[in-house]
Amino acid sequence: MIRSTIAPRPVRVAAALASVAGLVALAGCSTTDTSTTTDSAAATPESSAAAGSNASSGTYDDGTYTAEGTYQTPESVETISVTVTLADNVITDVEVTGDPQARESQQYQSEFIGGIADVVEGKNIDDISVSRVAGSSLTSSGFNSAIEEIKSEAAA
Repeated sequence: MIRSTIAPRPVRVAAALASVAGLVALAGCSTTDTSTTTDSAAATPESSAAAGSNASSGTYDDGTYTAEGTYQTPESVETISVTVTLADNVITDVEVTGDPQARESQQYQSEFIGGIADVVEGKNIDDISVSRVAGSSLTSSGFNSAIEEIKSEAAA
């Protein structure tokens, strides 16, 4: 008796359909997707300061502003504090502090804090919408919400 190692046809068809479904799901993904539910470490820093992505093209009073931003991780809700100094609508200084609740969040917040100045300083506040900084993508959503609050406070 000869045994075949080839899967019966229905199993092969199901496996092929599952593979196609996975590819279709991945087709809509991009490297700047911030809707993921976990931070992932990256070997090199990635970021986006997309011009006009959520630009309200406002005029803002010069000064230093602080706001908090929150974001959801699989383990907890995290909060960061963002302080920016504006001059002629341009971010001239940024400081981010965190109070991580989860051990993993401590690593991501630290990496984000270490890389955010290079991404946003010298840019118009209306052009700021970060998606990933130093491998941290979830912290970015908290940062972006704080920037929106700051824009509201600083609106001339």
